[in-house]
Amino acid sequence: MTAERSAVRAMLAWSLLEAVPVLLSGRLMASALDRGFLAGDSCTGMAYLGAYGAALLLGAFGTRQVMRPLASVVESVRDRLVRLVVSAELRRAVLVDTEADTGAVARTTRQTEGVRQMTAGLLMTARTVAFSVAAVVIGLLALVPQIALVTMVALAVSGVLLVLLSRRLRQRYATSLSAEEDLSKEAGEVLRGLRDVYACGAVATADRQVGHAVDTQAAASMAVARLAAGRLGVIVVGARLPLVATLLMAPWLVRSGTVTPGEILGTATYLIIGLEPALRSVVQTVANVGLQLGVLLLRLADRVTVPSEPGGGSAKVAHTGLKLGEVTFGYSSHSEPVVQKLSLSIEEGEHLAVMGPSGAGKSTLASLLAGLDRPDAGEVRIGGRLVEELDRAWLRRTIALVPQEAYVFAGTVRENLSYLRPEPGPRDGELASVITLFGLDELVARSGGTDGVIGRPDALSQGERQLLVLARVYLSTAPVVILDEATCHLDPVAEARAEQAFIARPGTLVVIAHRISSVLRAPRVLVVESGTVADGSHQNLLERSPLYADLVGNGSNSSA
Repeated sequence: MTAERSAVRAMLAWSLLEAVPVLLSGRLMASALDRGFLAGDSCTGMAYLGAYGAALLLGAFGTRQVMRPLASVVESVRDRLVRLVVSAELRRAVLVDTEADTGAVARTTRQTEGVRQMTAGLLMTARTVAFSVAAVVIGLLALVPQIALVTMVALAVSGVLLVLLSRRLRQRYATSLSAEEDLSKEAGEVLRGLRDVYACGAVATADRQVGHAVDTQAAASMAVARLAAGRLGVIVVGARLPLVATLLMAPWLVRSGTVTPGEILGTATYLIIGLEPALRSVVQTVANVGLQLGVLLLRLADRVTVPSEPGGGSAKVAHTGLKLGEVTFGYSSHSEPVVQKLSLSIEEGEHLAVMGPSGAGKSTLASLLAGLDRPDAGEVRIGGRLVEELDRAWLRRTIALVPQEAYVFAGTVRENLSYLRPEPGPRDGELASVITLFGLDELVARSGGTDGVIGRPDALSQGERQLLVLARVYLSTAPVVILDEATCHLDPVAEARAEQAFIARPGTLVVIAHRISSVLRAPRVLVVESGTVADGSHQNLLERSPLYADLVGNGSNSSA
């Protein structure tokens, strides 16, 4: 923010220098005529004209220097906008149960680039217009106050006209933009299904659909153009009427000795060289570009606004107990089921461990519990409701399944840890406590603090990546956590510390065990073998499950 403020201050300072030629133009032309050419002193007249030329060079230097701070401001706006829109699209994908918006990236790229270009053009022109109009008014007040008053009234009237026209034009431009998007969507659907269109003999139908969208978009564009042409009246009222008033009042003003002929010339210079170009810029650039920019920002704002809860009313359930009833699941119709007629109940807030030999179905069980896989037969219920009845967004927020492969993305430590936490995210104190809880202090310090950037996630060790993901899930609001060998790359001390943190965390915890130590920490154990489950405490299973006794005796647990 400090850098942005400095860039804005620099831009305003150079804009003042850029406005110097406009401020001095009328006064220098008046002096050149009155003190020079009309007084018979051509050298003095040429000297004043030379001073005006020097002022133009000074203004050109100001224009050149303003580019760098202007670019800093515009790029900062673009970066913030991209971050907002991309974050919103990610939140929408996680929180809202809708199909993936495949056009989001293209739309974001196109519209944010349009915003960047429009913002640059708007700032470049708007500041020139503002400083030029102010310079003209100040110059006229000092030179011919009577014309200055007429000019200010004319500017006020032209401003009202511009606002009224712009309001209607904004509505028509929004309609035009919607028509353009509808045309793009209609044409895209036809192109994607082009083979089907020909195969079904639907060419004429497709032609009518796309043609109607083209006609609608063309009509909307023509309506925008017709209304935009009416804004030329703003230039006539704001700049030409004061000039006409100057010419009509000139004989009386000169005869009365109120003004000199040079001051009349200076007034005309202010109006023609300073005011009229500024008003043309308002109409042609500021009004048009500002209007388009406003509509674009409103449309992007619609994408940035993400509902906090998905629609449909079926998202919430009374509690988060998990239940499998006679579940059978296989990865293909030609293979043996991985899980067969499995029944299981996990109460809300319960902590249990799952173990078994490789290929026994532990990871499959985790996917079924999380709602990622749907059973071929039987049912999976969460809080008494069938998984099929619950929307996917609610499932994603309610059940956090942490796999063996830990995903860390390029970004700050804070962004990685807060990824599953709804806005406004964890406070600094909470973040610091979790970093210490999971033993991440050294990694965070090495990265430059919580706002330090993890530029290359692959440079982290597998254990460090697992700890980051575990801390991320710990900070989430998910009441059900399933750790599918999510600590396999940690040493026993780090694993114990992480599991103890989740045991103390409110909610349900299911641990697909990598080590026997994880099993011993759980009051309830499930032993999975060939799609069936033996269920009990550690001591109970030692007495009645030969497989469990064998696994405990070996002191290890094979991966699923």
